[in-house]
Amino acid sequence: MSIDDRYVEFTRAEWGRLRAATPLTVSEADVAQLRATNEEFSLDEVTTTYLPLSRLLNLYVGATEGLRHVTDTFLGELSDRTPYVVGIAGSVAVGKSTTARVLRTLLARWPDHPRVDLVTTDGFLFPNRVLDERGIMTRKGFPESYDRRRLVNFLTDLKAGVPRVTAPTYSHHTYDIVPGAEQVVEEPDIVLIEGLNLLQASDGQRDTTPSTFVSDYLDFSIYVDADEADIERWYVQRFLKLRETAFTDTESFFHHFAALSEDEAVEVGRQIWHDINRRNLVENILPARERAHLILEKGPDHRVRRVRLRRL
Repeated sequence: MSIDDRYVEFTRAEWGRLRAATPLTVSEADVAQLRATNEEFSLDEVTTTYLPLSRLLNLYVGATEGLRHVTDTFLGELSDRTPYVVGIAGSVAVGKSTTARVLRTLLARWPDHPRVDLVTTDGFLFPNRVLDERGIMTRKGFPESYDRRRLVNFLTDLKAGVPRVTAPTYSHHTYDIVPGAEQVVEEPDIVLIEGLNLLQASDGQRDTTPSTFVSDYLDFSIYVDADEADIERWYVQRFLKLRETAFTDTESFFHHFAALSEDEAVEVGRQIWHDINRRNLVENILPARERAHLILEKGPDHRVRRVRLRRL
């Protein structure tokens, strides 16, 4: 069996029809708020790609709840209620964050599971001080740059039904963990976990970390995919946009890039992409793509052109 035989493939039109009678619960104004920097994203994309996906996930959540009741009946006792955990992985600049925000909004508007939380793995990066001490500051985002033990403990508590769990907070403005800041997650129905390295079954830390992996805690996983050339272009476009906006703030970690000319900024953006983000994609992120339950393949315009759903 080839890798492709493990998946059912859908064209954009075929997938869009699987929306069935799922109502559209977001507006153009909602989409404008959910859209990421320099990313093309429309209400049509919500209708064609994300409404069918929210319907599928709603069915999966319901089926999982049914299995829990079966287990309770078999054991003759009620088990603790635990959230359904969805992982969203993929490269830097591919649109994971927008995917996560849209899904959170759509899933929270289904009446069966109104409490939906979104947690990013950025908060589980080691602080810059630790990365500097270990000499891996230029490998931020690589598997070894995360406090995986803390992330696994967070997920363990979540799936154990602990009513209140907390996650550290990361600032893209200061490019570091925010001291003392925490995201509180209380009795959610669904938790979306978004990050680069969610699907890996190895992280180079076998001797110092638990034998379990983040992917062990995911009930469903999504990989956002695109051609490498498109992702590089999107990354450079985003870098140029940030140079004109967020980087102009003197408190920004990347303020020194604001003074670059456009040509210089393009060159720097490409260099960062090739030296860091492309390397992480090729070495760590892309090899785990076929571990995902569902793959969203984007075209050059950021629209999903093909969907691959793993066979059960």
